[in-house]
Amino acid sequence: MEKMPGHPRLYRRGAVYWHRAAVPVDIADTYPKTEETFSLRTKDHRDALKLVRIEAARVDRLFDDHRRRMALQAQPPLDTLTDEQVKRIGEVYYAALLDEDDEVRNEAFEGRSFEEYVEDIDAFDTGTRHQFARGEVSSFYEDEVDEVLSWDNVALRLAEDAPCRRKLARELQAAAIRAYKAKRARNEGEPVETPAAPAVTPPPSTVKAPLEVRSSVSTTPPLSHLVKEWIAEKARTSWVPKTEHEHRVWMGHFIAVTGDRPWTEYGKAEARAFKAILMHLPANWNKFDDLKGLTIAEASAKAQELAMAPMSEKNLNKLLGYVGSLWTWAADHYDECPPNPFKGLKVKMKGRNVREERDPFTLDELKAIFRAPVYTGCKSVREWTSPGSLIPRDTGMFWVPLIGLFTGARSGEIIQLRVEEVRTEHGVLFFDINDDGEDKRLKTPHSKRNTPVHPVLIQLGLLDHVALRKRQGEQRLFPEMKMGADGYYSSPYSKHFRRFLEAVKVKHRKNAFHSFRHSFEDACRNSDISKEIMDALQGHGEEGMSGRYGRGFFLKKLAEAMARLRYEGLDLGHLRPDVPGQKCERASDQAAE
Repeated sequence: MEKMPGHPRLYRRGAVYWHRAAVPVDIADTYPKTEETFSLRTKDHRDALKLVRIEAARVDRLFDDHRRRMALQAQPPLDTLTDEQVKRIGEVYYAALLDEDDEVRNEAFEGRSFEEYVEDIDAFDTGTRHQFARGEVSSFYEDEVDEVLSWDNVALRLAEDAPCRRKLARELQAAAIRAYKAKRARNEGEPVETPAAPAVTPPPSTVKAPLEVRSSVSTTPPLSHLVKEWIAEKARTSWVPKTEHEHRVWMGHFIAVTGDRPWTEYGKAEARAFKAILMHLPANWNKFDDLKGLTIAEASAKAQELAMAPMSEKNLNKLLGYVGSLWTWAADHYDECPPNPFKGLKVKMKGRNVREERDPFTLDELKAIFRAPVYTGCKSVREWTSPGSLIPRDTGMFWVPLIGLFTGARSGEIIQLRVEEVRTEHGVLFFDINDDGEDKRLKTPHSKRNTPVHPVLIQLGLLDHVALRKRQGEQRLFPEMKMGADGYYSSPYSKHFRRFLEAVKVKHRKNAFHSFRHSFEDACRNSDISKEIMDALQGHGEEGMSGRYGRGFFLKKLAEAMARLRYEGLDLGHLRPDVPGQKCERASDQAAE
């Protein structure tokens, strides 16, 4: 890549101009990439200069947003919010919704018609009013709470178990209803001013005080100090923000249960006490109304009293592992480290109960999924639950479930695929699933594999989508699908797919996108595909399995097995683009109208 004159971030690869910027030193340890490099999609130098200035400003905003998120995560969480703060946050949200509306009108409804915009407002207003009247809070507004709290003019970190979370979500609903009313007035030609958003600051009294250190003759620092040192090192070297957050939260719960004393004084008694609490604690316990506002010990006792279902053995062991890993790290750093108090405390699983955690999709569920409006015609990409004329073939919304069905791949593995990773070797078309790149992750080292493309995906037009992305100069197969704040593409998508399953009325506690993985395993068995081949296709089993089955002759063997794979009773013929009467409108076609 050649450095070009005119702008410090302007480069050229071949004839095409690129933006390239190294991540600033102050955020290099936490930012998910080492640089922001992407094509400007032009061969004209003058156009490139204009575009690189625009993109440089956008990338600088990304850097600033990351700094803000990191600063917010470093804040001690708030126990509660005052009524005045809740009110002001609602005012901020109201102003933001009207500001978004201003942008849409200033751009003259680019990409859609005024009538469609009016219908969108009516639909969202009706849904929000319905929930608000019945005291319901949807997952959308629960997610909006954290989103709004992260904004620059709010910048507050609220404890996950804070009782006021529901109150704030209701306030956001109320603000949205007021905003929809204002938008309706604007739709009738009435001028409605967008107010300036107030700043929201926490009064000192709402901040959690640090845990009091017990008096002791020991000069060994308290556990909380060791936790800070441990997390700082791991966050710098290996953990993504989500992993850091989870370890910080559960170490905080452990200290709340056992006290914050010299870290060498903890033993089996403290570990057993914490395990006893977890044994009766439900998964996502702080989302239950009966448990909100309680300490973890109080919540465990209350859950036992109410006979609530506890978390799974797998989750229990995971949390014990979170806390116990501190002592594993400390043993490598301190001579005085005692034996790991959590060693041997994990509960024994009932065999390998992976299938008990998530069910495969039933045939009826698969039929419902692939007869959803996304696959038969929806109103728009935004209104994908409503019937219409759009089949969004150029989006991950359409392709990710289909690829999951015919590969057994995890959602993150699919979403992060690059255009160049749909490849051909030895006459075999395959997905090159890898973690090559700052934004890509795999669950295990041997998840790296080559998975042949099933013939049905080719019949449904996958190669047309690949060709489209190549013409557009895109690097990723699904560039519209963004990475979550935790560094994973799967996080935002899992929320979307849960809503998708709810919309087609097949959602239950034991199904999720991972159910495609189990469905694929069942289909392999029903198609007489050996376990060894199945493991190679899915990237699990013994280390090196995917290496042995990923190249040359063995890649052909995988393709032969994949060609035999069938889902008995599932007909996807209606999705073929060459079917007479098939509506082939794309999301990009709709946006261009």
